Amino acid sequence: MSTVESVEVALEPADNRRLSNLCGPFDDNIKQIERRLGVEIGYRNNVFKVLGEPNQAVGASDILKALYIETQPVKGVVQEIGPEQVHLAIQESQCLERTYSGDYGKEVHIRTKRGVIKPRNPNQSQYVANIVNHDISFGIGPAGTGKTYLAVACAVDALERQEIRRILLTRPAVEAGEKLGFLPGDLSQKVDPYLRPLYDALFEMLGFEKVEKLIERNVIEVAPLAYMRGRTLNDAFIILDESQNTTVEQMKMFLTRIGFNSKAVITGDITQVDLPRGARSGLRHAIEVLKSVNDISFNFFTADDVVRHPVVARIVRAYEEHDSEQEKQRAEKRKQEASDNEKSANNSSS
Repeated sequence: MSTVESVEVALEPADNRRLSNLCGPFDDNIKQIERRLGVEIGYRNNVFKVLGEPNQAVGASDILKALYIETQPVKGVVQEIGPEQVHLAIQESQCLERTYSGDYGKEVHIRTKRGVIKPRNPNQSQYVANIVNHDISFGIGPAGTGKTYLAVACAVDALERQEIRRILLTRPAVEAGEKLGFLPGDLSQKVDPYLRPLYDALFEMLGFEKVEKLIERNVIEVAPLAYMRGRTLNDAFIILDESQNTTVEQMKMFLTRIGFNSKAVITGDITQVDLPRGARSGLRHAIEVLKSVNDISFNFFTADDVVRHPVVARIVRAYEEHDSEQEKQRAEKRKQEASDNEKSANNSSS
């Protein structure tokens, strides 16, 4: 029988506008915390009482404190708290996290001119630590786990610290299951749609004007993977995004472009390969070939690491379970066919 604990927390300083933003319209933010953590939250003025299992009650009170800090006015304007901030605060609290193996004792925060970007869970923290400590790092897992965003943040941080001289962002220009046909415009306009997620992360961290200036000066270069052939990149931070859509030859070509004082991060999701039928993913091949090579790290993310809307994690998990069941059925079918063939061969010989 589980024990129930009551935790009381007073949010200081008391400010009705901040408290209103914390609770959300019709107490939607409070209801989201209650629903996700299985607790009951009541409040009067700035004093909140949380009722639930000990760990969850303490966790919910810590989430309320963290969210209240985020409502602090900026230039006199109280900051809004929406469902996304509540979800991320719950993720950071680790109340719903599975047990992770490995050392999570060291917090890794990435400082950019737009503020501090920090990992949202232990696996993300390990990912960032691996990027810092290894020349080549792989981030592999489903959408929404922060693979690309954190890699770009590490690159921006290294540039701000003058540890590198340039950032190079690249990805294969492969259509995601659609035939787009002829695209009008010059070369930049043709490839930009494929590289938009990388631009978006840069704009958020550095601002549109600064990114444009750095691109003009070639300090930041965003290009399709085909442009990497024949180059050697020194003093650079190189990110290969959507690497599951590289061929084996392209992946080898990219990895051999890395020069002195350079780092490379390769991100991808091996469950979303858009290559033509029969072509092998360079990411899958690299995992097999490079798993025992020194100075190369691998981080594997799962649905538990998703930091987008909670339903995204459930979608990813449903696909993983379906794929696992399908693979199990295929294995049983192969086993049955092998058994039938063996029986047929024995009957023929007799």
